[in-house]
Amino acid sequence: MLKRRDSAYVAGRRTGLWYKWKRDPLRADCVMLYAQRGNGKRSSFYSDYTFGCWSEDGRLLPVGKAYSGFTDEELKWLDRFVRTHTVDRFGPVREVEKTLVLEVAFDSVHASTRHKSGIAMRFPRIARIRTDKPAAEADRIETLRAMIA
Repeated sequence: MLKRRDSAYVAGRRTGLWYKWKRDPLRADCVMLYAQRGNGKRSSFYSDYTFGCWSEDGRLLPVGKAYSGFTDEELKWLDRFVRTHTVDRFGPVREVEKTLVLEVAFDSVHASTRHKSGIAMRFPRIARIRTDKPAAEADRIETLRAMIA
């Protein structure tokens, strides 16, 4: 956070006094694994996506979950993909064919005991749908592990 030295603390979002400076995000190509319906206005769409990267032994392991970064048109396309490519269901979760690559932007990577991969992304968001890239060419967990700060 950057702020003017002479600025007072005031409630609300005042422009010109404080500036949130963000670094360019890190990026990785991940494969969609699971989807869930969203909340609120997105409750009728599958808009919450769990994605993974390739492990050393050739398995896709989860590295994060994203709910944002896509347009309304992309949301409709992704929802249709989930509905037509579902291979299994676990309550509200749908497992999908491991064919769709998503370019994920994120702030950092950290070690994690929650994910089978042992890593987790901080603030992931969908940057782009990679219909041009086959799932076999998605990033490897070692690539993300090298980004741990």
